[in-house]
Amino acid sequence: MITTENLTVKFGTNPLFENVNIKFSKGNCYGLIGANGAGKSTFLKVLSGELEPTSGAVHIKKGERIAVLKQDHFEFDEFPVIDTVIMGHKHLYDVMKEREALYNKPDFNDEDGLRVADLETEFAELDGWEAESNAATLLSDLGIEDELHHCLMKELPESKRVLVLLAQALFANPDILLMDEPTNHLDLKTIKWLEDFLIDFQNLVIVVSHDRKFLNQICTHIADIDFRNITLYTGNYDFWTQASALILKQKEERNKKIEEKAEEFRKFIARFSANASKAKQATSRKNMLEKLTLEDIKPSTRKYPSINFKYSRVPGKDVLHIQNLNKSVNGEQLIKSFSLDVIQGEKIAFIAKNPLILTTLFEILTGETQADSGEVNWGVTAEYSYYPKNNNKYFETNLDLIKWLGQYSKEQHINYLRGYLGRMLFSGEDAEKSVNVLSGGERVRCMLAKMMIAESNVLIFDEPTNHLDLEAITSLNNALIDFNGTVLFTSQDYQFIQTVADRIVEISPYGYINFQMKYEDYLNSPDIQKRRDLLYNKFANSKK
Repeated sequence: MITTENLTVKFGTNPLFENVNIKFSKGNCYGLIGANGAGKSTFLKVLSGELEPTSGAVHIKKGERIAVLKQDHFEFDEFPVIDTVIMGHKHLYDVMKEREALYNKPDFNDEDGLRVADLETEFAELDGWEAESNAATLLSDLGIEDELHHCLMKELPESKRVLVLLAQALFANPDILLMDEPTNHLDLKTIKWLEDFLIDFQNLVIVVSHDRKFLNQICTHIADIDFRNITLYTGNYDFWTQASALILKQKEERNKKIEEKAEEFRKFIARFSANASKAKQATSRKNMLEKLTLEDIKPSTRKYPSINFKYSRVPGKDVLHIQNLNKSVNGEQLIKSFSLDVIQGEKIAFIAKNPLILTTLFEILTGETQADSGEVNWGVTAEYSYYPKNNNKYFETNLDLIKWLGQYSKEQHINYLRGYLGRMLFSGEDAEKSVNVLSGGERVRCMLAKMMIAESNVLIFDEPTNHLDLEAITSLNNALIDFNGTVLFTSQDYQFIQTVADRIVEISPYGYINFQMKYEDYLNSPDIQKRRDLLYNKFANSKK
């Protein structure tokens, strides 16, 4: 259990939240939500003890162990994978290493023997004898092959390190589990595994995530950081969406009624205050008017960008023809004999276990990478805009946002450019800051402004929801649903795929699957599952 007492965190004079008194109980999973910059990650750091609050205190029941999902993928480079997982239980790991060091001493003495006896007792009480097998089971469940368990972390690709750090956080049943964006870099199968794990988890979980389906699946409560406070709601993310909107609407309606009543009193007072027979009633109304107070509705930190894609050139029916495409990178085949025809208005989600396959495909389609063989032919009326997963090269400049966006616009009037930036929440002086100091989420919003201003009839997105808060994801999601052009995209956000895509294309190095259907139907179809198993079994067998 965690409780906070008058907890306040300020950076300079700007408070993220003030005098927060809240209780998180065992057996519940709390989704911590709020706009970018509201203080979600900061709050987790305060709870874990990594960061001191400006004032107030955090109280954790004595003896309870906190596990935190690490964000630094290189922190454990020099440690074996299995050790990295066990380090999730620091005390057990320390006991294990001290015990090993004493047994390996060449001059082992009586004092060492007494210390080892104590350590052996503690080691057994901490389930030390099962530690390595439990860690190995977690790793295997997360898709880390047995032969990698004793490799150094630096020998693993980053996609595997993410899974090891997840295993570290989950290891040995912590009393309190704090997770900041745990679904980042995970494929959908692993996300489903994590959902099931957390649903069955009996202790306390507090998680930050921008994945709406994930929050809906696992959360018993939502902790909303807004109005410089943290408010608890019972239920999942969808319930919070409805409940918070209802509460705000009720406050506004109560204030409206109070305003109407106040105006009625003012008119009565103005009309009858000089009338001797009505003077007493006017005085009474005046006293009642003074007692009327509007309910305080503080400004929300939650803002929704205004995203709307439209095209200036009417597209023809035939958008894209791909024929027998092949591509290898560093000797590894990623795409083999891939063919696809895209027609106007289709919204296609591309999925793959290896995200490099999809990034490479999009780079081929946009001319940033050449295929080894095959053809890519765009329709004569097709005009595309591309959002790459890695957008760093677009921001290696000292230009301010207005001049940066002006590079991609035929219209150069400053008010025109400011209009697009304002829709992406860059108003006033914010539009004049240098693009090289922008956060990840701000960069994404700049790229979306760039794509809107291009007015293309084909939109290509490689993981567009990374770095966005839930409000921006919702706005982008709705904009793509409403867009009448063609959309080619990849995402790890289940709800995003389910609501946008009408066609699913799954690619492996040994083939592909192409079906016109919604994502949920695709995942739940037994016939398609057999084809997917065959597709990846071919790949697995070829690696042996």
